[in-house]
Amino acid sequence: MAPGEPVEFINLAVSGAQTRDVLERQLPAGLELRPDVVSVVVGVNDTLRCTFDIHAVAARLDTVYGAFAEQGAVLLTACLPDPGGTLGLPGALARPLARRQRAVNAVVHALSERYGAVHLHAAEGAWLTDRAMWSADRLHPGERGHRQLAVRFHAVLAEAGLATGSPPSPEPEFPAPTTSASLWWLATAGTGWVARRCTDLLPQLLTLAADELRHHARGTSARLDLRASAAVSAALAALSVAERQPDAA
Repeated sequence: MAPGEPVEFINLAVSGAQTRDVLERQLPAGLELRPDVVSVVVGVNDTLRCTFDIHAVAARLDTVYGAFAEQGAVLLTACLPDPGGTLGLPGALARPLARRQRAVNAVVHALSERYGAVHLHAAEGAWLTDRAMWSADRLHPGERGHRQLAVRFHAVLAEAGLATGSPPSPEPEFPAPTTSASLWWLATAGTGWVARRCTDLLPQLLTLAADELRHHARGTSARLDLRASAAVSAALAALSVAERQPDAA
């Protein structure tokens, strides 16, 4: 796209979307648009469901990334912080979620390299602990946080020779939500979110936390990390096998 040409921005994202939603609903709509640049940043919501399956996440992302890459779109991806840390959960509850997010990030890293994506490392850094970057739910960036991501994406795009001009401003255009507005959100939409997670994720998360504590007491916590790493390796290996099968037929 030449400098000065008009740019059309279309947001297909939906709050709470998982990789299944991106594959089944957003991918067909996105392919119809034939975008020059497409951002596929997803995965945290998958980690917050009792149905979490790194094999399924890897297969869906592989299909989505591959479809856009085949169209010739510049693909933007990012690894994301673990939700247990941003929510400030106790260690035994936070660690299983962190392990899940690390697994998703490992898959995103591998597939981003496979499809030549412009990848942003957003899973660490001082911005994660800066409360001003986050919205009331502590899971989604606020305006300042989104602008920080935009600045960093511009930097990696410029480094790849894909962005020109000045970077976006990191300063918010609108005032930050007041404390009363944040409390109102927590009392309305926030309560619904907590209720849904209590019936969905919480029972499984408590089981994972109990397992975490047992391994910690025995000094075998490393086994949980090894198990998660093995699952990621198996998920990526399965994609490679599936890729080779048509050629072998």
